[in-house]
Amino acid sequence: MSKSINHLATADNLFFGQGSKGGGLDRRRTEKMVNDALAGCDDGELFLEYEQSESLAFDDGKLKSASFDTTQGFGLRSVAGEATGFAHASALDEQALKRAVATVKAVRGGHSGKMDESPRGTNQLLYTDDNPIDDEAFARKVALLQEIDAYVRGKEPKARQVSISMSASWQVVEIIKAGGWRAADVRPLVRLNVSVVCADGSRMEAGGTGSGRRAAYGDIFKPEYWQREADEAIRQSLVNLQSVPAPAGEMPVVLGSGWSGVLWHEAVGHGLEGDFHRKKTSMFTSMMGDMIASPGVTVVDDGTLADRRGSLTIDDEGTPTQRNVLIENGRLVGLMQDRQNARLMGVKPTGNGRRQSHAYAPMPRMTNTFMLGGNKDPQEIIASVKKGLYCANFGGGQVDIVSGKFVFTVTEGYLIEDGKLGAPVKGATLIGAGSEALTKVGMVGNDMSLDPGIGTCGKDGQGVPVGVGQPTLRIDALTVGGTAT
Repeated sequence: MSKSINHLATADNLFFGQGSKGGGLDRRRTEKMVNDALAGCDDGELFLEYEQSESLAFDDGKLKSASFDTTQGFGLRSVAGEATGFAHASALDEQALKRAVATVKAVRGGHSGKMDESPRGTNQLLYTDDNPIDDEAFARKVALLQEIDAYVRGKEPKARQVSISMSASWQVVEIIKAGGWRAADVRPLVRLNVSVVCADGSRMEAGGTGSGRRAAYGDIFKPEYWQREADEAIRQSLVNLQSVPAPAGEMPVVLGSGWSGVLWHEAVGHGLEGDFHRKKTSMFTSMMGDMIASPGVTVVDDGTLADRRGSLTIDDEGTPTQRNVLIENGRLVGLMQDRQNARLMGVKPTGNGRRQSHAYAPMPRMTNTFMLGGNKDPQEIIASVKKGLYCANFGGGQVDIVSGKFVFTVTEGYLIEDGKLGAPVKGATLIGAGSEALTKVGMVGNDMSLDPGIGTCGKDGQGVPVGVGQPTLRIDALTVGGTAT
């Protein structure tokens, strides 16, 4: 029996099984109501969801908060041309579904005159279906947080504040389309975060790190795993204690591998989502086939990476995810598409239709978006810069999707002086436009890596887990906002 069938059995048991969470939903009657709701439409689906989630936070030497939540519900969508009818409810019962059917039937008159072809099936297995919340006893989770806190305080005498959090979720979804087509997915997700504030005299600085993936807690409880996270948070805090004011002005900037890819996710990735192109609000509209980046720059979005935070077996419309090449050797060659935008643009969906929950309609969203590696040694890249800035880690940022202009905060950065890393800096920001920064990539390293599994992407009020990544690379000229006078 394939894993996909197991997922469908798991979902059916939750939504339709005897004693199910579905509160009396009958699968056959549900399928008939979906057929009724979508008659005369181009597309649409019933999205059923059940999710458990938990979060624990440890601060100031004690458990500060602990929460557990169970949510369930459905979202029913009808699509005709550019019009969308959508209704959702947290009640999984026939009365709520009947009201939703009456609502979405207001949207009719599809352009094609027939329902879009349903997604193909898939047997790919990208992550376990284990429920991480049931994986470990609550008392053991609290004990782990206590152990991490004691480890940090015992190892670093300058530590003044230690904050640790861990979270997990287990989401089961089922998608039903007209004609009885069904697909399901079971999605685990875990995350650990450690933050440390160290003091030296009157000066205090913070450092933090985190990691996660689609799996059970598993490795997080192993000392070699959580000690690595704690050590990294301590290291960052101590580095920041030695930081000097950041310089300001235009200069070469070297971005470290991994999490630095968040800059491209925000400044470039959103501009390559199909809805922005169809509505002609992307800075890259009408540039398909053009050189939009330096030669050697290749960017992909890949939802098929095993265990990764941004990966999905199927997207939230039932389309299997895939590896989508967006920029190839500097040239724009692809976009990320959901089903509606793909149909309106005359192309195939790419498995990027995502939604935050059953209460939202899907839209084109990124999964794991990263730049591929080149052939330069990272040390060679740093050595090529006489005076500039090296950015190892980023915090928050702001991006205008239409123009691609961005401002990003650097949480760990270093001066580059005569081809060598110098003093750590504080207060640096990167200011620019994604379209310009792409064309100024001068060297691409051979050390491509993905982020540790901490990304969440926001769009139109919806947040979804994502991944980013890149190799070490040099941007020949970028504006740095600093604090040095």
